[in-house]
Amino acid sequence: MKTLMLGNEAVARGLYEAGCSFVSSYPGTPSTEITECVALYKEVYAEWAPNEKVAMEAAFGASLAGKRSFCAMKHVGLNVAADPLFTMGYTGVNGGMVIGVADDAGMHSSQNEQDSRHYARASKIPMLEPADSAEALAFTKLAYDLSEQFDTPVFIKMCTRVSHSQSVVQPGERIEVSKTYEKNPQKYIMMPGNAKLRHPIVEERTRKLVQWAETCEINRIEEGADRSMGIITSSTSYQYVKEVCGDKYPVMKLGMIWPLPEQKIRDFAASVETLVIVEELDSFVQTHCKELGIACVGKEKFSCIGEFSQNLVAEKLGVETQTGIKLDAAIPPRPPVMCAGCPHRGLFYTLAKNKVTALGDIGCYTLGAVPPLAALDTTICMGASISGMHGFTKASDTEGKKIVAVIGDSTFMHSGMTGLVNMAYNESCGTVIIVDNSITGMTGHQQNPTTGFNLKGDPAAKIDLETLCRAIGIRRVRVVDPYDLAACDAAIKEETAVNEPSVIISRRPCALLKYVKHNKPIIADNDKCVGCKACMKIGCPAISMVDGKAKIDNTLCTGCGVCAQLCKLDALQAAKEV
Repeated sequence: MKTLMLGNEAVARGLYEAGCSFVSSYPGTPSTEITECVALYKEVYAEWAPNEKVAMEAAFGASLAGKRSFCAMKHVGLNVAADPLFTMGYTGVNGGMVIGVADDAGMHSSQNEQDSRHYARASKIPMLEPADSAEALAFTKLAYDLSEQFDTPVFIKMCTRVSHSQSVVQPGERIEVSKTYEKNPQKYIMMPGNAKLRHPIVEERTRKLVQWAETCEINRIEEGADRSMGIITSSTSYQYVKEVCGDKYPVMKLGMIWPLPEQKIRDFAASVETLVIVEELDSFVQTHCKELGIACVGKEKFSCIGEFSQNLVAEKLGVETQTGIKLDAAIPPRPPVMCAGCPHRGLFYTLAKNKVTALGDIGCYTLGAVPPLAALDTTICMGASISGMHGFTKASDTEGKKIVAVIGDSTFMHSGMTGLVNMAYNESCGTVIIVDNSITGMTGHQQNPTTGFNLKGDPAAKIDLETLCRAIGIRRVRVVDPYDLAACDAAIKEETAVNEPSVIISRRPCALLKYVKHNKPIIADNDKCVGCKACMKIGCPAISMVDGKAKIDNTLCTGCGVCAQLCKLDALQAAKEV
């Protein structure tokens, strides 16, 4: 029976139907729901790995054992997994292996806008790119067939709009697929002598994949009456093109985005007067066409920055379209803020108050960088806070200065531990603050090795952060409650004053966790409030100023009490005290 599915949900269904047995991923928007959805199928083993590199290596191990396997990540996660990726392109697979990567054009939840198609070309691994949920399901199943037919991992490239949009799919039945493992050192041991023998095999595989791309059904030509322009496109760009152009112009819709066909593109280009390439982000397809000596227009019209839309595509193609209803009034800005009761707020207030140089990391705590807290100096990638702080302190005179790195519990497990090892081993100074909110918060409350539960919610080994930090070689490790501003202030002053590495664990569960109980909302006493706005310095969305007085929104306030600690006139009080 046909049903509506999110693109990510459809990929998960495709994994199930294709007989995938093993899934290992690290959560990253917009890819997260693939693994969460596939975990609901009892026939599939699914797990959260500490990082994307581990997930990809685990998926390769399952493939080696003869099972169909999968790992998912967002585009920047693919950077982390690049090391095994390039060598797996040489070894090939045993059981089929599919790699899901989700790009984030428009940077809705990412620190950059990289185009993952380049990884397919560089690693010589084929990439399929669905344009809707039906294709997401079908292409996932096809990817396993290609993986085993051509002895290669295969990418499924998603993006925010395909991952998080619904369309109609037709679910099917599951098949069971399994192979036996046979020892093959020349194929799987990539020492130089064996790797040299594998490279020609990889090049021959690419040549055969190009031949397949010439005739495959997922690279199709849709005819149009007006041949003054022909369009080559894929993914969401295809949807925009069809919405604004309909069947007016011929369209080549690419389902395999690497390797690309050659003769098929030449023939299509020859059949139209002007060839236009519509693709988000980089000029990937356009560059391929130019390498073939084909005249085409692409980035001359379309930007390599940000997402496309129907109206933008219509404008650039010179097509009249219905623009829809537009509000006359400008929409007020709504900058992202930490939630009311967020345990990170008190810590960041204390950092800003002490004028600490704070190198940040990737997580919801990155919001500590925005006003009024403005407590962070950098955000680069997962784990960079600790390594960056080490380099900063080694390269500059930091005597008498307060330098910290701020990193979440999940991010510390992902790639922060090695940075801390580096600090201990190379006798660095500086304070690492692990903001332990007992969950992977930014991507939607996924478990991680510090929470004590696995992906399915079953009890699992719980990493003791204090013991781990001491085992690494850090002698000074202390735990503070970020709701206690005085304790945070004392810890930061004391630990940043010592000439050795130290760790502060700021521990308080995320306020949005279902099992976290909140106090009654804070009460604002208008008679005592003088409108000094000291409470506004923490940027809590539950606090506002009305007629010059502080007002607490009872629907948002969790009663954390941080604001009350800032009020010198006791105008903000816990409900039980009134």
